[in-house]
Parts: sequence; C-alpha cells; structure tokens
Amino acid sequence: MLIGEDAVYRVLSERGLADWRALADSQLFAAQTAAGALVGTEQLPAGEGPVGDGASALVTEAAAVLRHERIPLVSYPYEWTFGMLRDAALLELELLLGALDEQLILKDASSYNVQFRGSKPVFVDVGSFERLREGEPWAGYRQFCMLFLFPLLLQAHRDVPFQPWLRGSIDGITPTEAAAVLSSTRDLFRRGVMTHVRLHARLERRYEARKGDEVKQELRKARFSSKLIKGNALRLQGLLGKLQWKAGETAWTDYRQTCTYSDADADAKQAFIRQALETNPKLVWDMGANDGAYSRIAAERADYVLAFDLDHATVDALYRSLKEEGNEKILPLVFNLADPSPGLGWRGQERRPLEDRAKPDLVLGLALIHHVCITANVPVREFVDYLRDLDANLVIEFVKREDPMVELLMSGKAEGTHPDYEISNFERVLEERFSVERRQELPSTTRVLYEARPR
Repeated sequence: MLIGEDAVYRVLSERGLADWRALADSQLFAAQTAAGALVGTEQLPAGEGPVGDGASALVTEAAAVLRHERIPLVSYPYEWTFGMLRDAALLELELLLGALDEQLILKDASSYNVQFRGSKPVFVDVGSFERLREGEPWAGYRQFCMLFLFPLLLQAHRDVPFQPWLRGSIDGITPTEAAAVLSSTRDLFRRGVMTHVRLHARLERRYEARKGDEVKQELRKARFSSKLIKGNALRLQGLLGKLQWKAGETAWTDYRQTCTYSDADADAKQAFIRQALETNPKLVWDMGANDGAYSRIAAERADYVLAFDLDHATVDALYRSLKEEGNEKILPLVFNLADPSPGLGWRGQERRPLEDRAKPDLVLGLALIHHVCITANVPVREFVDYLRDLDANLVIEFVKREDPMVELLMSGKAEGTHPDYEISNFERVLEERFSVERRQELPSTTRVLYEARPR
C-alpha cells in the first residue's frame, strides 16, 4: 500500500488481480461505489502508478496497481461512538450479503476496513473481497464478533465502554472475554448472547485443544453453504439493527443549555470564529467540540472538520444528528487530549497518533484550556507547546479564574493549586510561540478569545 497526496495505491499479485476483476465486474461494486459505501477504486493501465516499496512485500511479480480515492482523515474504531461502530458493522454485513449474491465473499471482517467520510461509513479494503468457495465457512465471522458484535453488546447491555478495550487490543474482544462479562442469568436471555457469545466461547475452548488439521477436516465435513452464511449474516443484521445503547445524561450532554454563556457572549464568539475562518482552511480541528455548534460554523468555510470530545454520549448524539443531516464534512470522534490515541500495532505503525494522520490548518480550542490544565493537570506551558507543535493557526479561549466553571473545577483543589493558570502567564506563554493577531474579551469579562498564528 502506498499513500500519495491525492490517492492511495494498492499493488496486486496475480491472485489478488483475479479477485479484483471478479469484484470490479459485479453489480455490487458499481452500485455500492456509486452510493459512496465502497471507496472509489480504479485499475491503472500497465506501467502506470507508483509501485516502489509496495511491490517488495509480494513474493511474486506485481500484476496490477489499483488507485483508491483518499478519505479526508483516517480514524479508528476505538475513537468511534456506539452509533458509528454499529453503522460500520451493518455496512460490512450489507456488503457481505451483496457479495454472496455475486458468488463473492469477504474473507475477513475487520472494523479497520471501514472509514468515515463525515457521518458516512465507507468500506476501504476492496482486497477483502474474493471469489466464493462453496463448502467453506465465512472466515471473517470470529473477527466480526471480536471487533464489532462483542464491543457493541458490552456497551449496550453492561455500559462497558468499548474504546479502551479496543485500544488495548487491536484484535478486539475474544469470545471468552465477552462471555466472562456477559455472564449473568439475565444476559443469557438477551438476544444473540447465547448463540454468538456463550456457544462461541465454548466452541473456541473446544477447538483450542485440537490440532489445526482436525479442525479443518471437521469444518469441511460440516459442508457450509452460501445459504448458511447468508442466514447467519441476516440474523446478525437483525440483531445489530435493534441494538441500542441508552447513554443517559452526563455533565456534557446538555452543556449548551446549562453553560455560563450569555447570548451576548455566544454572538460575539461566533462572529470572532467566522472572521478567523475567512482564510478558508482545508482542515479544522475543533477540540472539545461538545455538540458541534462551532464545528458546523467551521464547516461553512473549511473543506473538512474534525470534531472531537472525550464524552462518548455527547459525541454519539452529535454523530446521530450529523447522520440525519447527511453531513459528510464533519467527522465526530471520541478523543481525550490528555490521553490521546498512541501508535499501536507492529512497531507502533499500524495505527498512528492523530497528529501523524492529518495536520490541521486551523485549531479551535474553545472553552477547553481549563479542562486540560485544571482537570487533567497539564501545565499551561505544556498545553501551548502541544498546540504550537501542530503548526496551525489557532483560535483559543482563555477562561479566567473568576469564571463560574473554573471556580467549580478549582473548588475540589487545595489552595494555591495551579498557580500557572493565570491570564497573564497564559498570554506570555502564548506570545512566545504564536503571533497574536486578535484579542477580544467577551461581554461577560470572564472569557477572552485569541486568534494566533505560529511563530
């Protein structure tokens, strides 16, 4: 795989080329590409397109090169909301069912094969499609359970956040682990738990004690058919279609209604942001986006907006609203600045930190610094250094110590805590690293906005 400025290139072996041609000639490919559910892909003429290191991974000579459209920003399942993971799962099942009708199948079922273009899931791994071999089971079933079904079941039935679990294991949640959590009598009667969790875990323990050849022979004797695979996929589709997570209220789900902003503050803030957006940035990061109000303003002028917040319930509500709108310009993610996604996988390169995936042109840090520096105990200087390393223009809001929200955050702290959290210190640190273009105190006088450019 080679990543270019405007496209991603995939080098195929002879076998991969045969599978690609079977997919490319199918009605499934034409329909799902037109619908935007499959990443746009074309085979380049012989001799065209970069090959380079991409061919070095092949034992045989490269047979062809595919060109894929680029997704604006790569995200990972441990940064998604419940609704995003469920919609990605439903997309995989829809593609599997469509593939079976064309005598094709998905040979795996990784959640990493799906990306999001705003609120729209897009399947990006066309190499996962191969020609159907009758009599063989769906090899991706276990992976589908581990990376889609089990995380969703745990979140829906036990309110266990799946993001930390998936970040801790990029292979997902095993059947044995899921069975250990969904272990009550009540869980036993929940739809799908007995079949996909309990029995799955029991069978896995049984097969672990046997040799690989014995397992393969038993699977061949079972004489799987595409009809059986289709039936399983339809049952999974029905299960996930009805699965819900009742998130409840958090401190942030109704923040817009309960925050200390006056109408005058809100109007002044929106005008300030709109002026900063006159540069028409390509990519905006809205840090601590909450309900996405300012992300939507940014999307009026920016090509693409990343809206992230650490509160899962709030981001899931934002995702649902963006999905209802059909919004493909704002990508909502569950993300904690004080505990960001690290490099994971082989040599830490399979899943990359956010700042290595796409650099912003403009960063919005609105009503955020007090949560980072007081709640998460990050020194002011460290936070501003991080912002400077992004090498982007900045709109940041400093919330003074006398603001009611800061007073609330400080109420549980010992006297004299966070002496660096003073506006004079913040402005000194900011001006060392940025050139401040505008400064505006909001009418409430407890909050100040700054527009700055990196020095």
